[in-house]
Amino acid sequence: MANSSNVTSRVVGLALLVVGIGLALWGYQLSESVGSQVTEALTGAESDKIMALYISGAVSFVVGLFLIK
Repeated sequence: MANSSNVTSRVVGLALLVVGIGLALWGYQLSESVGSQVTEALTGAESDKIMALYISGAVSFVVGLFLIK
């Protein structure tokens, strides 16, 4: 029983790693868009959506790392 739970934990951890990387890349792509660069030039800060993608990507990645070990 413990072996199947360990495998499930590792699979979920791997999925979270992939999702975390994907969210961070998506945030990076959005930050390079013309609209985002104009917003950043006017306000001096990244948009809330981009920051949410970066933060959720980082959290997913860290939780994934924790579950794999």
